[in-house]
Amino acid sequence: MIVSIKHMTKGFVALLVSTALGTSAIAENSSPLLAQMSSILADEHATLSFVGSERLALLSRASTKLPNAAKNTRSTGANITTKAQLNALPRANGNSEWRCLAEALYFEARGESLKGQFAVAEVILNRRDHKRFPSSVCNVIGQGSTSGKKYACQFSYKCDGRAEVFSEGGAYIQVGKVARLMLDGKARTITKGATFYHTGAVRPKWSRKFTRTAKVGSHLFYRL
Repeated sequence: MIVSIKHMTKGFVALLVSTALGTSAIAENSSPLLAQMSSILADEHATLSFVGSERLALLSRASTKLPNAAKNTRSTGANITTKAQLNALPRANGNSEWRCLAEALYFEARGESLKGQFAVAEVILNRRDHKRFPSSVCNVIGQGSTSGKKYACQFSYKCDGRAEVFSEGGAYIQVGKVARLMLDGKARTITKGATFYHTGAVRPKWSRKFTRTAKVGSHLFYRL
């Protein structure tokens, strides 16, 4: 629009006026309106002539990029599929929900591929959103851990009797970023709605009752 003002014709001016005021106004008093609009556009063109063509081009390009920039912001994480892409992101942080999810990913999936870590995160968030499970990430992860029974925990590291120490700093930074992306809304497309998983080294009884949805790394995934 900025660079094409000087090319506007009286017909286009008439179109602008008719859009704003209606065709009846044009019919009744078109000449004064056209003259006024032409005068306004001429003044604007004269003002823009002092800006310079390079500056106008920059302004035009910037204005066309704004919608895409907003779109990219909304879709953060959608295309993160490699560790190189993840490493390029700033170090993550967050509230207690983020800390709980990062902790679970560290102890449950730090040895998995990036896809495998996203998959485990999906299960935790799918549980949070399911009516059969607690409604917060921290409560999902801690479910059964206060019962005093060794095998009551939904996530085994919560009942293994060992202190939860993050001894591998690099791994914790990585799962922290995974947790941040998932909490920020990265699409859950890997496990197809799974709410359970186990490693291939075991075969729990419940695995015969549920529908298997995926196998990622050493984990098998199921949904109710």
